[in-house]
Amino acid sequence: MSNEHTLDLHYVHQSFQRSLKEEDDVVIEAYIDGYNELVKFLNLIGSVFSFVSSDVKSKIKVMEKHREGDDAIYYESFKKMMKYEKETCLHEKNGFVSGSRTMLRLHRGLDFIRLFLKRLSDSDDAVNTCTTCQSSYNETLAEFHPWYIRKAATLAMHALPTRPDLLKKIFGTEDRLTEAMTILPQTLQSCDEVYQRVEQLYTDFDFHGLP
Repeated sequence: MSNEHTLDLHYVHQSFQRSLKEEDDVVIEAYIDGYNELVKFLNLIGSVFSFVSSDVKSKIKVMEKHREGDDAIYYESFKKMMKYEKETCLHEKNGFVSGSRTMLRLHRGLDFIRLFLKRLSDSDDAVNTCTTCQSSYNETLAEFHPWYIRKAATLAMHALPTRPDLLKKIFGTEDRLTEAMTILPQTLQSCDEVYQRVEQLYTDFDFHGLP
């Protein structure tokens, strides 16, 4: 894995590829490995998304407890987890921290990260990163946030640097940036495949509306 000051897209790609199970499932441990690396993207672009990345850390801790507990066997993959919590009605139990609900929050965050990264890679250096970030946020995470968080987030996006400076901040040296841009399409494809599988599972188990 890369150091904390740069984003390693190769590691994200490998982790998400490892997470793909059978034709329609996703392994939770490998998903979290890739997500942990990918969330550095939020940390590296500044404090604007610190509220998201700090929430991610707490969610991952919840999942670590599930995967180390007595029912760990049911928390190996998304499909197993959702089937278990649906059949036992655990997702409705007071006081129980549902893994399905917890991972839904990470799933929504992945949608924003992959969209913003894709638009950054597709644009030229003259693009307004603030506008790109705002549109990506408004199309994904914004609908799940209360108005005061939406307002604070969209205002903070005005502090984002230009595209060249932002990419340098995320990937480091010019050589690392060139390497990252080469593997980015593959990484985004892996993100998309993982996202679509998990999205379908939440639809199949009718879990999109978990509170």
